[in-house]
This record gives sequence, C-alpha cells and structure tokens, in this order.
Amino acid sequence: MAGVDEAGRGSLAGPLVVAGVLLDYECLRGHRVRPLALLNDSKQLSQEERHELFRAVVGCAAKIAVRMYSAREIDRNGLHRSNLAGMRSCLAALAPPAEVCVVDGFRLGPTAPPHRAIVDGDTKSAAIAAASIIAKVVRDRAMRRMDAVFPHYGFSSHVGYITPNHSAAVRARGPSHIHRRSFQALCYADRAETGVGATG
Repeated sequence: MAGVDEAGRGSLAGPLVVAGVLLDYECLRGHRVRPLALLNDSKQLSQEERHELFRAVVGCAAKIAVRMYSAREIDRNGLHRSNLAGMRSCLAALAPPAEVCVVDGFRLGPTAPPHRAIVDGDTKSAAIAAASIIAKVVRDRAMRRMDAVFPHYGFSSHVGYITPNHSAAVRARGPSHIHRRSFQALCYADRAETGVGATG
C-alpha cells in the first residue's frame, strides 16, 4: 500500500513538501511497528509524537519518496499544480511495487499510477498518515534551518505559516527570498498600500 500526502499548502513561506510511503503490511511485525498505532493526521500530533512516528515510519517503510517545491517554483507553476505533480512523482516512485495507491484528497489524473483519492485520508489510511508525518517533519526541519539564514521572521516557531508575528515581520522587512509572492496575503497588501519596498 502506497500513501501520499503533503505539508505546507497553506504556508506563506518555504517549500511545499510531498511525501509517499510504501508499507508492506505483511512485513509489519515486532517492536518497531508498535509506535505506528499512534498514526494520525500530522497536524493533530505534538512535535514529539511526530518525531517518534517519523523514526518508526523510516524504520518500517518498504520505501519512501519525497519531493520538495520551492517558493519560486510555487509562484511560477501554481500551488495546486505543484502539489499534484509532487503526488504523481511520489506515486510513480512507489508503484510498482505498490499494489494499491491512495492519496489524501485529490485525483491526480490519468498520467498518475492507478490510485484512489480519500477525503481526510490522513485520518483513515495508515499509509497516508505515514506520508503526512514524513512530509511534515521534513518540511519543519527545513524551515528551522532557514531560520538561521533569515533570522528576522521567526521561522523556527511558525515554520512559515501566517501568524501575527510573522505578518508583522513581513510588514516591517518585506518578504524574504523564500516567501511565496503569488499568495494574496494581507501583510503583502499592507506593504503595497504604505509604499514600503521589499528587502528580499
């Protein structure tokens, strides 16, 4: 069973990360798989729980595929198109040998391997939930590394999502190179109205 999910769709800054996880249920035995009982939508878990599950998934998965799309790629190609491309690419990397492919929410079109779209799949499918964990942890780690490069935006705390402090930083300094300029964010509009230029 191959499951695919993403992290970062609603983020103002940073990459979109898509992950696919191939689970061979006949091989999932022993103490290494016990933490998988906690699998759920990554957004409903604490950071500590996600990291524990990340280690468990990496230890148990038959194969993992990850695709990352930068803010510049998202601005150029569109968020939804980037997401679908990442999901198709991850599934193609897993099937075969995957016999069944499931995706959180979206039909991927005829160029993707045969698959089934499941609404709220990260709460219904272990393979999709595992992919959700991989995508979320990979993305959060990348954004915390970006905090050292762009220290004024608070990426280590909000990992690129819109918060009052993040919006205030964008208003004060302008968007960084990893902000998605194509998003219709209020903090961008506020800067345009006041005539403040971006710092890059």
